Amino acid sequence: MIITHKLKWDKCLSHQIWPHIEKGWKDEDKPVHFFWGLAGNNIAEIRKCMENKEEYWFVDTGYLTKPIIRYPEPKIVDDKRTYFRICKGSFHTNKGKVNTPERLEKLRRLDIDAEFKGWRDTGKHILLCPSSQTVTYQMNGISQEDWIKTAIQEISKYTDREIKLRNKPRPGNKWWGTDIKDDLKDCYALVTNYSLSAFDALLNQIPVFAEANSIMGPVTSRDISKIEKPLRPGRKTMEEWLKFVAENQFTIKEMANGTAYKILKEQNEN
Repeated sequence: MIITHKLKWDKCLSHQIWPHIEKGWKDEDKPVHFFWGLAGNNIAEIRKCMENKEEYWFVDTGYLTKPIIRYPEPKIVDDKRTYFRICKGSFHTNKGKVNTPERLEKLRRLDIDAEFKGWRDTGKHILLCPSSQTVTYQMNGISQEDWIKTAIQEISKYTDREIKLRNKPRPGNKWWGTDIKDDLKDCYALVTNYSLSAFDALLNQIPVFAEANSIMGPVTSRDISKIEKPLRPGRKTMEEWLKFVAENQFTIKEMANGTAYKILKEQNEN
């Protein structure tokens, strides 16, 4: 039984996405839940799934993709080049198989930035990019404000570099209408918990510190005491990781035609 948890707001992208999931996901005669983001009652419903040991999948914006329009209401601009992540039992995926480079190469043909460009080892500041308040509380167990305060304290112990904060751009805040690439200029390293800003850094030669259970985990650092000597994986490792990322995000067409189901079942085979 496929259970797509619908949010009340009729403009939510889940209302566009769920019909494609319902069409393309094979019914395995057991409850399989799908959640879009953490809004509404999703957090409580996810906890119920965990308590009842029922399978659930978390769906949200993709990793290597053309962006959606978020405000004043969300909209998919180009459905052929807009990808969404589908993660089993978590908010990110970081375990699975690396298959052929076919899906990664397709992203590049679609003019989606998915190219590792090497590393640079210069820069004047550390860029701090927290996840949203909701994700930070759910995953780290503290408020976003406390996470920022703790991160700044820890980073300051091990470097004299300036620490710049960049929060999620939202209407009315100081980052609205700005481009993260401007903050990445002269950036030495980016520090986050789960924010996808990590991809902007990793694809623009800047090493990242992120949580181990994020999809960025395999190619990023954890230990802030190593802020001056961050992990910079080799090209082969980065290419294999990018192939893995491409195997865990899908267009709505791929959801509807069964491609997402087939690939993800293979990814999650024991």
